[in-house]
Amino acid sequence: MNGRARNVLLIAGLACFAAVVPAFAQAPAPAAAASGSVANKADAYYNYSMAHLYAEEAAKYSGRAQFVNQAIDYYKKAISLDPSMTVIAEELAEFYMRAGQAEKAVDLANSIIKSNPNDAGAEKILARMYAAQLDPEQGKIDPEALRNAIEHFQRAADLDPKDAESLSSLAHLYRVAKNDAAAEKAYKAVVALDAGDDDALTGLAELYAGRGDFAGAIRLLEPVTGDDGDPETIQVLAELYEDSRDFSKAADTWKRLIPMAPGTQIRHKYCDALLKTNRVDEAIQAWEELAAIEPKNVDNFIELADLWGQRRNYPKAHEAIARAKAIDNNIGVRMSEAELMDAEGKNADAIATVEEILKETKKTVYNDQERMERIGMLRSLASMQKNGDKIPEAVVSFRQIADLKPDAAPVVEVEVIETLASAKDFKGARAAADAAVKKFTGDKVIAMEHASLLATLAEFDKAISELKALPDSDQDQQVIVAIAQVQEKAKRYKDALSTLDVAEKLAQTPQQKLSITFMRGAMYEHEKNYDEAEKQFREVLKVDPEYAGALNYLGYMLADRNVRLDEAQQLISKAVDLEPESGAYLDSLGWVHYRLNRLEQAEAELHQALDSREDRAIKQDPTVHDHLAEVYFKQGKFKEAAQEWELAVTEMKTASPSENDPAELKRISQRLEEAKSKTGSKAQK
Repeated sequence: MNGRARNVLLIAGLACFAAVVPAFAQAPAPAAAASGSVANKADAYYNYSMAHLYAEEAAKYSGRAQFVNQAIDYYKKAISLDPSMTVIAEELAEFYMRAGQAEKAVDLANSIIKSNPNDAGAEKILARMYAAQLDPEQGKIDPEALRNAIEHFQRAADLDPKDAESLSSLAHLYRVAKNDAAAEKAYKAVVALDAGDDDALTGLAELYAGRGDFAGAIRLLEPVTGDDGDPETIQVLAELYEDSRDFSKAADTWKRLIPMAPGTQIRHKYCDALLKTNRVDEAIQAWEELAAIEPKNVDNFIELADLWGQRRNYPKAHEAIARAKAIDNNIGVRMSEAELMDAEGKNADAIATVEEILKETKKTVYNDQERMERIGMLRSLASMQKNGDKIPEAVVSFRQIADLKPDAAPVVEVEVIETLASAKDFKGARAAADAAVKKFTGDKVIAMEHASLLATLAEFDKAISELKALPDSDQDQQVIVAIAQVQEKAKRYKDALSTLDVAEKLAQTPQQKLSITFMRGAMYEHEKNYDEAEKQFREVLKVDPEYAGALNYLGYMLADRNVRLDEAQQLISKAVDLEPESGAYLDSLGWVHYRLNRLEQAEAELHQALDSREDRAIKQDPTVHDHLAEVYFKQGKFKEAAQEWELAVTEMKTASPSENDPAELKRISQRLEEAKSKTGSKAQK
């Protein structure tokens, strides 16, 4: 659950504490007392009624002193005529609160409790007084006022266990006090009184979500968010779906809210959720509707351009850009057009466009917004230059970011090192990493990147030593995970599994724990312990059914072993639906279709993998070329198969030392010779 929603609900709960519960114009007549004359009771009732009348006038005329004083006088007179009717004294105390006379309200409430220790109403008055002093949204939390508010609401609840108001107030206050166990108990008591109490159910759901139990939170809210459900509760449910990464259900829930909500905020959330679940066609329709409502919002057309680009419908994408240009051909629109050109293979044009924008907007001094915009443009330019194999130029672009934002220099150097390594310039990457360690002494990010590069260069022991030398490394979950990753590269899988056990104990978030479970599955798969690997991946998917990495890994593991192919195809297809531009997932899908002897489909998917607009490093992956070669070979396209195996051999020979696999290189080289021989035989025939 995002912080904004929690705060809104919490503040709404606290705000009700300061409100006066009885509506003065509708207050019930006091019940007959067991003692006192009939005349006194009649006079008391008359004064009580007059007090209501003037209280109503005071409310009507913004607390005019004349009406406030008359109301107070009549309340006091009624109390003096029939002291046994404590409800009148309680209402006077409430009125004091409303009139801003806090001390008098507290004194009167205390006097009521002194004369009648079992008066729950007076306890609630005091509790509201203290709660009104709290303002969590502004960070105003007086510990003593909080403690007193809880104490008096607890007494009121003890005196009247069926008082849902006191229990609900207690739950909210316990949350402010960060006593989640007590808050949960109070919320459950409210739900026991009213199973459909939206506030209590939402509060419980937030508590469950706070400790990572999104499934439990969702189970609470789903039954009460039907067609006539409370819009605020439905919104909380939508946010819970997002927090649990079930973006498809989140999108469906946001869609339900659209007719209930004014403005376009919910529509934007609906569109964003569709993007996250990669329901691209629905997202296009939703954004077209949003653009019709907000025809001057350039960002809507930029989003449409990107969506049409994902569908590789470049004419439609350019049409959306043209619509944006007609409104305001600003830097954002021009950058979007450049990124579109890069996606459709016009890399040189894209680079030229961004360089021109940077030249036009160059200044000696930039304000904060201009600086951030320029950094974004430089980052896009560097990415395009990487895509166009302009590695030295990409390095220069990255380092210009550090000139604009010196405190980002370590992160920039990490990107430089990774850029050089991805281009297989391992010597340049090592030189950059060594220089960065000297320049940014003690920087954890640089130290970890240096160690990671050492592992890439197969200097595993040195990499582990550097990681262990970091401050508090034995208690740093991030460092311990990095050690496990080095051990994985070194093929020391048993060591890596033990290291992951340590990392899991230090994990602080559900996502960290989920990542470790996923890594553990990969380690077991490397060890060929497929049953245990599958168990770990299933555990990940139980928590997050849309964890694309686990869907793909499990599906590929089945396909590679040529077992349960229909299930493998379903798993991988879902991963591709979630991340349609992932070259790795498209490769897996192509491979499972090869196993299913759907060769034309496999060929198309493997080509799509190699042409992925967001995963261009896949072109250097020898496994993808090997898979495509196998498809060609089975189709009898021996020349094409030989070409792909030649590419695979080239990539393997230039791979990093840690990826050196002589056995696999030998296998692919043999397959290359088979394809060449088949090509010769075919030519002779």
